[in-house]
Amino acid sequence: MNWSLAKAKDNFSEVVRRATAEGPQSITVHGEETALVISKADYEQMRAPDTPRTFKDWLRAMNFDGVDLSRDQTPARDIEL
Repeated sequence: MNWSLAKAKDNFSEVVRRATAEGPQSITVHGEETALVISKADYEQMRAPDTPRTFKDWLRAMNFDGVDLSRDQTPARDIEL
């Protein structure tokens, strides 16, 4: 959920409760997302040593069993330029 900074300040306990129950809560300033409130469990999961740090690490950690990753070998159509 998005919260304006003023509304988040007025309802901080609700923002924290929702971060724990529903997931990250976005804080906006002048309509621009500037901060995120996350639960301690989410934070610790992100900081775990086995959490992928880069996209390449994330891909290595993914399980692609059963996913067809072959490329369509059909020739491209001819077009006039």
